[in-house]
Amino acid sequence: MGKEIIKYKNDKDFAAAKQLLTDMNIVDIAEELEEMDKHTAIEIFRIMPKDKAADIFSYMSRDMRQFVVQGITDFEIKEIIDDLFLDDAVDFIEEMPANVVKRVLANVTKEKRDLINQFLQYPKDSVGSIMTVEFVDLKADYTVQNAFEHIRKTGLDKETIYTCYIINSDRKLLGTVSVRALLLAAQTQKVTDIMDANLIFANTTEDKETLVINFNKYDLIAMPVVDNEHRLVGIVTVDDALEVQEQEATEDIEIMAAVSPSEEPYLRTSVIKLAKNRILWLMLLMLSATLTGMVISSFEDALMVVPALTAFIPMLMDTCGNSGSQTAVLVIRGMALGEIKMSNLAIVWWKEVRVAVLCGAALMLINFTRILLMNRDIVLAITTSLALYITVIIAKTIGCILPIFAKKFGLDPAVMASPVITTISDVISLIIFFNLAKVIMQI
Repeated sequence: MGKEIIKYKNDKDFAAAKQLLTDMNIVDIAEELEEMDKHTAIEIFRIMPKDKAADIFSYMSRDMRQFVVQGITDFEIKEIIDDLFLDDAVDFIEEMPANVVKRVLANVTKEKRDLINQFLQYPKDSVGSIMTVEFVDLKADYTVQNAFEHIRKTGLDKETIYTCYIINSDRKLLGTVSVRALLLAAQTQKVTDIMDANLIFANTTEDKETLVINFNKYDLIAMPVVDNEHRLVGIVTVDDALEVQEQEATEDIEIMAAVSPSEEPYLRTSVIKLAKNRILWLMLLMLSATLTGMVISSFEDALMVVPALTAFIPMLMDTCGNSGSQTAVLVIRGMALGEIKMSNLAIVWWKEVRVAVLCGAALMLINFTRILLMNRDIVLAITTSLALYITVIIAKTIGCILPIFAKKFGLDPAVMASPVITTISDVISLIIFFNLAKVIMQI
């Protein structure tokens, strides 16, 4: 499809190119433009149907948006920004360098510029930073007929009209009503008679991660946002909630893999930046691993007496680390979904202890049999298997407790995932292993 558009453009058959673009999905157009030479992409963007240009612009990557803005006129910038929904315009402004921001803000209406500046004052991770003001609000004294007249008059410029919000004269949120409920009601009924007063809403200063949990919990397509006086100031739509969910999941995965979070797509991130995001964590883990070396060094005498112990150190450390990581990942996921809270600590711990007892017993039995068959040393088999059993229980305990306590003290639970738990578990497993060896093997 992209080749056809370029051919029409090169042949100066702009009418055919425009018709082809009109028939295409806006997301597909944005993807096609990303694959083209940037200068060609700008030329094609400029012949875009005006009613589609802003929507296509909102689906472009940050780099492409910046290039487009730098390659079009001030008037074209004004048209795009004026047609963008406010939350998309704010997202764009936040991503751009200062010189681009200055040019964009200089070419929008004062009203929109004031709104953008107001949104930019909200903390980056707050609900207020991602909400939009393009929604349908209905006065409390409206009838159903009044409501439909208002929707027809203002709905074209709103991001969603499927849910409407009932407010009083002070703009305080009273309830919500769906278009479906309005369609099924009598024309003379008051909207307050059919509204849902059981409100699910967010505050502008709330963490946007909490918002995602409520979207999933209540199956919402939009959520009203109120200020501290309970006045309706905006809404968050499901597409923005899904974007937050993706960002939070990406951040957690990166932290769990011991990589500093980055908002840049992988293919557009420089090698230098990728290295900077990883090197600090690698250094910390390298230094923390010296604890393992110190433990091994302190038991050199035992290793000299029974060198066979050395062969089981990697197995013990890896199994212990993996056991802790399994638990940590599940607990972190449960916390992210709102299933696990600090009050559930005892329940989670008791469940993981029972899981550890079963897993540890199975591993201990297999390990005991393996050592007995291969090494034919029952004392070594007992020592190693018992150490394995105990460390699996301890590792799973650490894996469930650390993320929950991290959340309690305002830290990201993902920080307590694989790398940290593995390091702690390694040290503990070696201490238990060598001390058991000293007692059982009398060395």
